[in-house]
Amino acid sequence: MSEHGSVTRTVADVIVARLAEHADHLFGVGGANIEDLYDAVARRPEVMTGIVAKHEFGAATMADGYARATGRLGVVVATSGGGAMNLLAALAESYDSRVPVLALVGQPPTALEGRGAFQDTSGGGERLDAERIFATVSRFCAKVTRAEDIPAALDWAIDAALAGGPAVLLLPKDIQAAVSTLTEPPMRIRRELRRMTGEFRSHIAGLTDKAGDLITASGRGPAVIIAGPEIARAGARAELTAFAAAIDASVLVTPDAKDVFPNRDPRFAGVVGIMGHPHAPRLVAQAALCVLAGATLPMTARAGLDDALAACPAVVYLGDERPLVAAHVRVPGPLRHRLRDLAARCSSPKSLVAQPDHAPIPELVAPAATGLGVRYREAVAALTARLEPGTDVVADAGNTGAAVVHHLPVPEDGRFLIALGMGGMGYSFGAGIGCALGRRRRTVVIAGDGSYFMHGHEVHTAVEYQVPITFVVFNNNAHAMCVTREQLYYSGDYTYNRFRPAQLGDGVAAIFPDLPTWTATTLAEFETALDKARIEAGPAFIELRCDPDEIPPFAPFLKEHTA
Repeated sequence: MSEHGSVTRTVADVIVARLAEHADHLFGVGGANIEDLYDAVARRPEVMTGIVAKHEFGAATMADGYARATGRLGVVVATSGGGAMNLLAALAESYDSRVPVLALVGQPPTALEGRGAFQDTSGGGERLDAERIFATVSRFCAKVTRAEDIPAALDWAIDAALAGGPAVLLLPKDIQAAVSTLTEPPMRIRRELRRMTGEFRSHIAGLTDKAGDLITASGRGPAVIIAGPEIARAGARAELTAFAAAIDASVLVTPDAKDVFPNRDPRFAGVVGIMGHPHAPRLVAQAALCVLAGATLPMTARAGLDDALAACPAVVYLGDERPLVAAHVRVPGPLRHRLRDLAARCSSPKSLVAQPDHAPIPELVAPAATGLGVRYREAVAALTARLEPGTDVVADAGNTGAAVVHHLPVPEDGRFLIALGMGGMGYSFGAGIGCALGRRRRTVVIAGDGSYFMHGHEVHTAVEYQVPITFVVFNNNAHAMCVTREQLYYSGDYTYNRFRPAQLGDGVAAIFPDLPTWTATTLAEFETALDKARIEAGPAFIELRCDPDEIPPFAPFLKEHTA
């Protein structure tokens, strides 16, 4: 407080005011060296809501899910030491998936660095160097050591994150608490970015012309678009739909981009890759034109496509990231503008007739399961029938995720999130909370029991803040994908991945008496639980008992099984 009783403006206040331009939620776990920032958030409840998670991984996945679902900046904060280190796995996912996340990491006071400070990661005195560590999982990392440097540092970090984050700012406690007289941040960086964009504009126009010529020259043969996650990051869903209509193309999507094209549109042709649909390579191989729209095609999305892409006479890549396959023309730059320009240049009838009545997309055929529990396909069908338009879906890694990617159509106007960059288990619990808070609508999280035991107690965060979210946990008392691998690739005479039964529903109900919770052992019980969960305003939890020996619709497993 000042001598006149007014609140003194601190660097932390400056940070919160700047963050409020890009986000309305901040996720983290408290601690001594980040409490000044939470204190500043408490002074501005009208612009920023502070959320406290159970673990920094969970907080960072909340920021990641918030960013993916809303297209805004995800913000995560953590204190020094172990809290800071707990961010790394989640930031690695955001890094590999190019998600705009800004991590604000508290540090001990500058005067104590290298002098025995608790949780010292200054790099001095043979201590860990946080700046070097976080630089490996970020597009931009800096330590702020002077209060007057915070506006420029924020500018750099936010711009770097929005260009394909994450970014990290290391904030010593004394810097956060310092009195600030700063007002508006400098605009130097944005002016520089505008200048650089102008320099490349003519070059991009030339590439767009070349791509347009190639698309036109593809004649009257069939066209296929493979759409990837950069469409979502660019907010280019409408432009993709218009472009597909302009060139009369079927649209395939990568597993982490299921929501970028309406799944019930007649042009939708399914998912590519190891969890995808078996006809995708044939569609590409028979196409006169294949446009990769924001799809770099890593192996999870490219499996089975290499020969088909090589056979395609015209492959055009649109997007800022460098593709992992060869393309005849690569056009970088904002996807919305590129798709809009090409749609205007290339509108012409082609011979391909889109699927008139949304004929069923061929599925991978998995062997029949014989153990106890509900089958993946039946469970996903029950979910599909009960997902209202606008519902968002977040899936976790493993057999459960493979079944969801393959079988579940994304609800109209819904979002679909899955962590395929690093494939970290437990991602869905935090990401689902961030998605639900950011979009202010119901989110359904679908995970396995292995993921639940890693980070599922973020359910507590959902209960604490009454988040509109339904957690569906497929419980087979195993790391089932690892069980499947033991059986298919090794002798199957041993297992490290089957567990004694755990009654998740009973346990969650005991911990959270006010949380609506159901355990389903049959399909009918699961359908009843889903119907009851639909009318809840806040969180709900469903445990579904499954068979650990069921093989999911996962192409490498099915190939090995039939070999």
